[in-house]
Amino acid sequence: MVKEPEAPAAGVTGVAFGDNARLAAAKAGQRPAAVPATPRTPVRYARKQYWNELTMTWWEKAYLPEILRGLAITTGIFLRNMGKWITGRRGAVTTYYPEEKRADFAPRNRGKHILTQRPDGSPQCIACNMCATVCPAKVIEIEAGFDPNDPAHPKYPVRFEIDYSRCVFCGMCVEACPEDAIRMQEDVPNLVSDDRYNMWMTMDEMLTWRPQQDVAKPYPPKPVPLGLGESVKRGRGQ
Repeated sequence: MVKEPEAPAAGVTGVAFGDNARLAAAKAGQRPAAVPATPRTPVRYARKQYWNELTMTWWEKAYLPEILRGLAITTGIFLRNMGKWITGRRGAVTTYYPEEKRADFAPRNRGKHILTQRPDGSPQCIACNMCATVCPAKVIEIEAGFDPNDPAHPKYPVRFEIDYSRCVFCGMCVEACPEDAIRMQEDVPNLVSDDRYNMWMTMDEMLTWRPQQDVAKPYPPKPVPLGLGESVKRGRGQ
């Protein structure tokens, strides 16, 4: 005959059936002996070791020799260019950007954003939020509006702004736009500021800075509303 395991006494919680010593102590009204706490060994996590970690030599740790070596390099370049200018040759040239631009400036450099225009001067943007969605820095903010008189694309941007204090100039917004509504010019004039709130590019500035209307996808013109007589004639095939 198999003996059923005894249930714990009333009011006793946390007692397992297999713990006979604790169960007997609970029935006798005695306080079970406390189990001594086992000290926990602190876990030490090994940090990742990179394959290209820099190691300083004793010469670099001395600090002063490297400072003198850097000054020697700077002085040598200065004297070399000064000698070229004195002897009538062309030395190092300083480009005063943005008034001057280097000859080897990249023609496809990703700089300031512009919004292309429709034939009537309104933005080509249809407020689809594709550029704001794909932006890795989340710096584009678009507020969409609704135009019931435009059946082709009734959505249009009421507000289109870019936070240049956080923009990474990746160009993904240009690649994602389905309407060729946003582009990036080569240069970035008047971008530096000591106040990040002044670095928000508004829709008016992006439309009027360098206006462009040569879009790759022409916007369909709005339909001309017909009068009652003209609509009846077209319906009759006249």
